[in-house]
Amino acid sequence: MMDFLEKFGIVINNKDLLLRALTHSSYSNEHECANYERLEFLGDAVLQILVSDYLYNNMELSEGEMSKIRASYVCESACAKYAEAIMYKPYIRVGHGQLNNINETIIADIFESIMGCIYLDQGLEVARSLFNQVVVPYIKHHDVFLGDYKSKLQELVQTTKKSLEYKLVGESGPAHDKRFEVEVVIDGIIFGHGQGKSKKEAEQRAAMDAYNKQATIR
Repeated sequence: MMDFLEKFGIVINNKDLLLRALTHSSYSNEHECANYERLEFLGDAVLQILVSDYLYNNMELSEGEMSKIRASYVCESACAKYAEAIMYKPYIRVGHGQLNNINETIIADIFESIMGCIYLDQGLEVARSLFNQVVVPYIKHHDVFLGDYKSKLQELVQTTKKSLEYKLVGESGPAHDKRFEVEVVIDGIIFGHGQGKSKKEAEQRAAMDAYNKQATIR
């Protein structure tokens, strides 16, 4: 039984919708059924508005500061972390070739698709209820899932007077669910690689990868 939301006081009426929220494209391709991608698109918007609303009403911050903080709490790493509290991984449906590779990206995507499912089935306030229980504690604790590594790397490179460049090397997925791959190049050498749902997130991940190798950069 898909009862993992009940501990949060949420019961989904449309079980087919919830099943769709847990279905990866690799499974839908094999079984000719709907997958979570459209729900993920909707759920991403729901999560964005809930984080934005919370920051606006609870923190006296500028637009730029709120944008940076929001990016941290809607990124892939954050959504994958929220999944640990909900514990839906055993219910995810993937194709045979994906069985041993239910990765962070899939788990994070499904958090958003579940938010979309709750929004359609129960409305925004019930989605907010899950948000308050699962996401808000991380915001209150000031957990940072994706810091501003681009700025940190820029400062590091400036001290060594080296050139720094971000290169988009890959783009995949449908228009509503793009994946971007970026490399960070320092003095002509690839030092980091990152993936994300936006170019900015991919660049931050690449910068983080490079920054963590700062001993070799110096």
